[in-house]
Amino acid sequence: MLEVQDLGIRFGGLHAVRDVTATIPAGHITAIIGPNGAGKSTFFNLISGFYKPTSGRIRFQGEDITRLRTHEVVSRGIARTFQTTTIYKELSVLDNAMIGHRVRTRAGLLDALLRTGRERRDEEESRAGALRALERVGLAAQAGRPAGALTQEGQKRVGIAMALSSDPKLLLLDEPAAGMNPEETVNLMALIRELVSGGLTVALVEHKMSLVMGLADGIVVLHHGQKIAQGTPGEVSRDPAVIEAYLGGHAHGGQMGQTITATTTGAPRA
Repeated sequence: MLEVQDLGIRFGGLHAVRDVTATIPAGHITAIIGPNGAGKSTFFNLISGFYKPTSGRIRFQGEDITRLRTHEVVSRGIARTFQTTTIYKELSVLDNAMIGHRVRTRAGLLDALLRTGRERRDEEESRAGALRALERVGLAAQAGRPAGALTQEGQKRVGIAMALSSDPKLLLLDEPAAGMNPEETVNLMALIRELVSGGLTVALVEHKMSLVMGLADGIVVLHHGQKIAQGTPGEVSRDPAVIEAYLGGHAHGGQMGQTITATTTGAPRA
């Protein structure tokens, strides 16, 4: 579905992402992992049009989207969430989801000021799209509540609904389980599986290895902005370059090493 070739971006003399070639196949869950500072969120920013690469190409469903603006990328069918829950807590759950759909509407500022027929039609379409997205994340019954009144898990689901309301084909989730307890994380994993079963493709950046190893079909590993491995969870967990780069000094009993070991040795995938 999505292919990047020799993708890179520099900030001054720093290569935040460098010569990355990778694929995200349709209908799969692909995890992007690596140590802090590996370039994972920057990689997402490149795919979603927030940053323009200094080298390489991005192709989505056969189309070169390398130089498209963010709203153009969204209109092609790519949506994303962010590390922090970027919702408007004082607005209703429905209003938040409607904001995500507005990228697909045609009305401009003058239409909004004059309440033209096009503005009213776009508002109706946004409401319908938002309600569909809330239904998909299990929040339809909470549509009228202030978003800030929901639990942490609920607010995460609002953020996902905002992305889903643009009707994407590829959903990018940036640390979706951050700040969530184990029960909430399990619920999130179930939601992601359900979305993919419904035809969505998901790529996620995540540090919780229990989630990654139990959920992902494939993993891309970044280190210092470069791809050092891509494969199944089992293949990646046994890759010497990944063990050295990702675990580092923790490889022999540190906390991160214990986490990796516990989630990759003998435990069946959910």
